[in-house]
Amino acid sequence: MAKYQVLFFEDENGNSQIKDFVTSLDPKMRAKVFRLISMVSENGPELREPYSKHLDDGIFELRAKVGSNITRVLYFFFIGRRVIVTNGFVKKTQKAPKAEIDKAKTFRKEYLEKEGR
Repeated sequence: MAKYQVLFFEDENGNSQIKDFVTSLDPKMRAKVFRLISMVSENGPELREPYSKHLDDGIFELRAKVGSNITRVLYFFFIGRRVIVTNGFVKKTQKAPKAEIDKAKTFRKEYLEKEGR
């Protein structure tokens, strides 16, 4: 049984950019992303490179690669052993785009406000 509950971030209208992103991936990449999500649900913060990496201010990335295609999925931890998956992108540069990290931080802020913390 998973040690951590993984939730896909949803905005106040129930829309989920991360669900849309993951379902838009080709089947091999989608399978790899779901495998990584399963790994983080089992290992939590113990999951490290090459699968997961801390980026900035409590935002982490899951690192998926199929052939030359590289996909990143961002997430954060929340009390009660929850992992909140926020957004994802296809990697084209050496570093994770600041805009994607900022988006994950914004989603985290919204999630914390929604949870009343």
